[in-house]
Amino acid sequence: MNKIMEVLDNMEYGPAPEDSAIVRDWLACHEAGFGHFIDGGFTKPSDPFEVTNPATGKVIARVSQGAATDVDAAVKAARAAQPKWAALSGHDRARHLYALARHIQQHARFLAVLETIDNGKPIRESRDIDIPLVIRHFYHHAGWAEIMADEFPGATPHGVCGQVIPWNFPLLMLAWKVAPALAAGNSVVLKPAEYTPLTALALAEIAREAGLPKGVLNIVTGDGETGALITGHDGIDKVAFTGSTEVGRLIRRQIAGSGKALTLELGGKSPFIVFADADLDAAVEGVVDSIWFNQGQVCCAGSRILVAESVAARFTELLSRRMETLITGDPLEKSTDIGAIVHPVQLARIRSLVERGRAEGAQIHQGSAPSGCFYPPTFVTEVEPASTLATEEVFGPVVTLTPFRTPEDAVALANNTRYGLAGSVWSENINLAIDIAAKIKAGVIWINSANLFDAGAGFGGYRESGFGREGGREGMSAYLRHPAPRAKKPETAPPAPVATPVEGMAASAIDRTAKLYIGGKQARPDSGYSYAVAGAKGPVGLAGLGNRKDIRNAVEAAHKATGWGVQTGHNRAQVLYYLAENLSARAEEFTGRLKSFGHSGSAAKTEVEISIRRIFWYAAQADKFDGAVHQTKSAHVTLAMNEPLGVMGIACPNAYPLLGFVSLVLPAIAMGNRVVALPSQTHPLAATDLYQVIDTSDVPGGVVNIVTGERDPLAKTLAEHDDVDALWYFGTAAGAAMAEAASAGNLKQTWCEDGAARDWTTAQGQGRQFLTRATQVKNIWVPHGE
Repeated sequence: MNKIMEVLDNMEYGPAPEDSAIVRDWLACHEAGFGHFIDGGFTKPSDPFEVTNPATGKVIARVSQGAATDVDAAVKAARAAQPKWAALSGHDRARHLYALARHIQQHARFLAVLETIDNGKPIRESRDIDIPLVIRHFYHHAGWAEIMADEFPGATPHGVCGQVIPWNFPLLMLAWKVAPALAAGNSVVLKPAEYTPLTALALAEIAREAGLPKGVLNIVTGDGETGALITGHDGIDKVAFTGSTEVGRLIRRQIAGSGKALTLELGGKSPFIVFADADLDAAVEGVVDSIWFNQGQVCCAGSRILVAESVAARFTELLSRRMETLITGDPLEKSTDIGAIVHPVQLARIRSLVERGRAEGAQIHQGSAPSGCFYPPTFVTEVEPASTLATEEVFGPVVTLTPFRTPEDAVALANNTRYGLAGSVWSENINLAIDIAAKIKAGVIWINSANLFDAGAGFGGYRESGFGREGGREGMSAYLRHPAPRAKKPETAPPAPVATPVEGMAASAIDRTAKLYIGGKQARPDSGYSYAVAGAKGPVGLAGLGNRKDIRNAVEAAHKATGWGVQTGHNRAQVLYYLAENLSARAEEFTGRLKSFGHSGSAAKTEVEISIRRIFWYAAQADKFDGAVHQTKSAHVTLAMNEPLGVMGIACPNAYPLLGFVSLVLPAIAMGNRVVALPSQTHPLAATDLYQVIDTSDVPGGVVNIVTGERDPLAKTLAEHDDVDALWYFGTAAGAAMAEAASAGNLKQTWCEDGAARDWTTAQGQGRQFLTRATQVKNIWVPHGE
């Protein structure tokens, strides 16, 4: 039998090595080491550390460890360059980004080979996926620069952006962050990952070649200490980080109270759901594209396969058979499916977690891999939902397989994680697939597909997978500062409530016994204490002194009101219209209450009238704040759906005790959230009077919960509570810093402002910004046109 017939018989690949000579020559030219790229040029190498090729273990470069002086220089250069860059017209910035995209295209093969040598991923992936997406992001954001003034009127750049990126997609993560930052008019100080800095440095050379102005892009290499110097630097206005959840928490605490904007794209433990009617062969290929893509070193990889019990055995057989055909080996070999793990430290971690799973009783099924920094494709059965391999992010080519019986079981298992980055649903029943996609708590859902990315669609997570989006309109918006008021006289902390009896309680026809409002019922505070509410001529009533247990009860009640978020916007709107009507019917009573606090008659009347109008406005928005259909490159309809955050804590300002409460609570519940609200500490009775209106307006119990008392201790409890998904705090600067730092536990979204900054009677008190802050975007990729 001749060789051709032999190949047709055994279907074995022949050798197909990628030529790396040009990259090796480039590395040889930098044998003395790489400096930092600051103000348009490279510094002299200093304090070098070694960068190795994961596949061979050989040293391929020496890169400088960034010190405080290096970060200072980079920030200074970025600060000096940013005003001129921002002052360019959108068209002129677009021309620079188009030029950069074209130059990256011209060096695409060079960058692909360098990425593979530095990172260990197969050349097929870096050549066919990573680098084309890099180019796509620069082209796409050149377009945003061109039309920014039209699409984001009044928005301005943050200033200097500090960006820290991971090692799994070194150049692609750079593009995700640098392209929108530059398009918006920001300058950048970026730190690439310690293990994989080379394509970032190569891109710096390309940016210089393309004529990008000096100081607009600065790259400082180093380890985590260098990253901390960047994110904590006083000259940084916006921080963007992609990496581990643990480091994300550290950054959240580090910059709390600084006023820096923050976006975090963190870890994941994504479900990969296979229903009985799915195309099982296609789903198996989806597993290959998901968990065995980039050696499983993908934050959104489908690392938990959930398969219908009736087809679990067949699926396991197909998956095992497919795994045996995967080739693990030399990343520069074009037939390689799985390349090298990025570093021996990561390889040791993968091995440790798998062995821990084995000790817990899991059954380990593995393919083959050569010696060195390689790990075989692995799937694991007999895994309990709470076991190590089902809960911990392995960040390697390891996937668990768990059967389920009903769609409800699948959703429960899928959401049994502290993360919420992505998910994949496989079914030939599109109604079932979309229904399940809506129920998975994650920022990106792929239907009958996996690991699809495009600059035109946002990417980012829920819960401990971080907040903010990269790509699409929402990703561009994250690099823009939207007009926000500043307080002429910042709010100061009010005196602590006094729980002892008081003299001179003013006589009033209004009921003075104000309880808390939890789960649709009036409730006495757990403390058993009340405090006096001051008025113009002495105390006008008593309010309950809430504590941690009251917050706990309110959060539990809010979680039980899950039906509110799944109602149609129309149904929510009808309830809110009814609420406005009932408040209108009692307008005179609420005006009297505000007058008792010392408001003038006209001011009290105006506050009530605006509160009524504001409820009507948010009722109108309940069924009109729509998502979008993104134009992505692939044959998919990518649906960007606005979803409620979940359970929100809202700490209201002291001024405008009725209007401030309404202006914050109404956009939250209009979007389907449930709230635990802390009304004005000094004058909470306007809010507690409102629960009588809520009771008569068909608002389901638990949608609005009101806990009165000392604002900052209660807000801290909400910030620390792991079952609270977001926190809005309008109060003091010290309180804002506390709220942001305390929120790091579950990385909830926060919105903190000076409570005295807004004039709630004007347009500052309502708008789409409130609705945007009350929602998170889920991108659902639906096959279309295939």
